[in-house]
Amino acid sequence: MAKHRVGVYPGTFDPVTNGHLDIIARAARLVDRLVVGVAINAGKGPLFPLEERAAMLEAEVAPIAERNGTVIEVRPFETLLIHFAREVGADTIIRGLRAVSDFEYEFQMVGMNQRMDPGIETVFLMASERHQFISSRFVKEIAMLKGDIGHFVPARVLAKTLAKVAEARG
Repeated sequence: MAKHRVGVYPGTFDPVTNGHLDIIARAARLVDRLVVGVAINAGKGPLFPLEERAAMLEAEVAPIAERNGTVIEVRPFETLLIHFAREVGADTIIRGLRAVSDFEYEFQMVGMNQRMDPGIETVFLMASERHQFISSRFVKEIAMLKGDIGHFVPARVLAKTLAKVAEARG
């Protein structure tokens, strides 16, 4: 009997970008079930509350799951990533890399996670060329400065982000 492969792709997704969705679509081809973990991470000062981030992700990943035939589940978490991975039965943590600067941080995280649970592997997926420069932080910054973020986020996320930014400006 084949092993049921479960992967976790964690992030704050504030907001979810086309780069995130690219990694999710590619990760969904590698596992039987992908759990997209939405980190609470209040320290980052999120633009969207947790519930909205999770709802936006659910709407955006549904077509990917249907297309790939993979179960994709969106779940918030506020624990150590390794604890969350164990909780959902994951044997793989999937991380996206955009640049060398991402690698340095991720390299340290892998070492720590390996010490805490050597049975959970971390797999890195390089961002596709057209998404390498996209980050949620830059998307928010551009939106706040009235720049066009339409190329960086899906249409539904664009509308919600522009509304949230307008609300923040008052």
